[in-house]
Amino acid sequence: MVQAPSLAWTAASLLLLPPALANGLYSKSSPVLQVSGSNYDSLIAKSNHTPAYEKAAKSLRGLAKVAAVNCDEESNKPFCGSMGVQGFPTLKIVKPGKKAGKPIVEDYQGARSAKGIVDAVIDKIPNHVKRLKDDDYQDWLEEGDGPKAILFSDKGTTSALLKAIAIDFLGGISVAQIRDKEREAMEVFHVEKMPTLVLLPGGGKDPVTYNSEMKKDAMVAFLSQAASPNPDPAPKKAKASSSSKSDKNKASKASASFSKASESHASSEAKTAKASQTMETMDDASQPSESPDANVVTEDTQKPIKVPDVAPPIQTLPDVTALQHKCLNTKAGTCILALLPEETEPSPNTLQAISSLSELHHKHETANRNLFPFFQLPSSNGQAEVLRQSLKLGSGVELIAMNGKRAWYRHYPKSTFGRAEVEDWIDGIRMGEGSKEKIPEGLILEAGELPPEPVHIQSGDPASMKEQLKKQVPEGVDFEFEELDESVYESIIAQASAEAKTREAGEQKAEQSESATKKEEEPIEHIEL
Repeated sequence: MVQAPSLAWTAASLLLLPPALANGLYSKSSPVLQVSGSNYDSLIAKSNHTPAYEKAAKSLRGLAKVAAVNCDEESNKPFCGSMGVQGFPTLKIVKPGKKAGKPIVEDYQGARSAKGIVDAVIDKIPNHVKRLKDDDYQDWLEEGDGPKAILFSDKGTTSALLKAIAIDFLGGISVAQIRDKEREAMEVFHVEKMPTLVLLPGGGKDPVTYNSEMKKDAMVAFLSQAASPNPDPAPKKAKASSSSKSDKNKASKASASFSKASESHASSEAKTAKASQTMETMDDASQPSESPDANVVTEDTQKPIKVPDVAPPIQTLPDVTALQHKCLNTKAGTCILALLPEETEPSPNTLQAISSLSELHHKHETANRNLFPFFQLPSSNGQAEVLRQSLKLGSGVELIAMNGKRAWYRHYPKSTFGRAEVEDWIDGIRMGEGSKEKIPEGLILEAGELPPEPVHIQSGDPASMKEQLKKQVPEGVDFEFEELDESVYESIIAQASAEAKTREAGEQKAEQSESATKKEEEPIEHIEL
């Protein structure tokens, strides 16, 4: 599954060490990763998790990565310099940033004990677990058709383990937690002991209860039957470092700055006392900085050409019937509507809103994630103006989320429609966050009273036509194509033609009869001579 900004990350700490510590303190079997400037990007910056120290590593296994960098190695000096290293050991906190692959780096100023580091790391793990109660769990269950998992617990807080699992399956499985005092939900899912993990695979399948120990690997394997966990970049073997005159000439300013700071630090240590491997130098607190690029780029470096993956535009609902069938009926789930203004040429706001929604829809569709549908509603749709007036919306581009079955809607509050802003709003809807407004009466039709929806398909091969039909027929309706020979086809056409002629003749006879009746009832006109 693709990684998105600030979605698939936990936080932890990065330990930057001198060679004696980095090379000798951690063995190959240690849970502490050996990180260099060349593999920081894949192991840390673009990982689903981020780092911590050796004793803490076992406690954080599966929750965060633990890494150490040899800052005295020539190839790592630019990286350590860009991280602002002034002394050894230096401990850094790495947490999610706004841009994918660019986490925020802070100095760790807490206790250098395993417990202190573990507590700091756990505190930085983003929480994507929805807390539910008896009065709102049904709404959450109806948010989209994708897989969901619920942990029933007697704890009032969300554990780091459940947070990490939610991150591993972010975008694939929605994760929630329900307290044992919510008796209705417990009875619905037949929960009798705490903790109990229940998987709802989606697609109309029955819930499945997890019956093994609450260990991450086993829980991930259990949930993987409904969706695959987000892949974490595999560690790459470090390439042998090579030095040459040209490499030295291209040494970055960061490398020179680090070398100077390192020499100053060593000189300071020599003047005071002999350094020991347990000595720790604390940096002054500094402002968080964005994670550096581990790859040193020179003027001669050729940038790769990026070919954009163009997302197809989201579906248009051209008429009232289409809108009622998709969103405005008592069986309709959540859908996102982009109400477009009447304009001769699409405005920048219109283009940005449709582009953001199309990219997000394409992203989830290519990752095989079941998310609620997105539609654009042109001003020519007769119901568009009714929605604007009923929901008190403006005349420009407006985004709303509607749920016909639960009769609620949510309005997008901003006037700009960047992808990140729209995605945050949609994630909030998916997680059940934020307040909802009640849909005014008269907008939602009873599902049984819906008018027939015309089905439009373009002729082509059977597979293509079947895909077109799938997108238009109601959910749960299946169909098959059957090839007819010419005689059967001609018989069907002849029968349809005969029925049409009979119907037309009947209509003409009825019109003639009505006309004759009117003439008989007309008053006689008296003419004065």
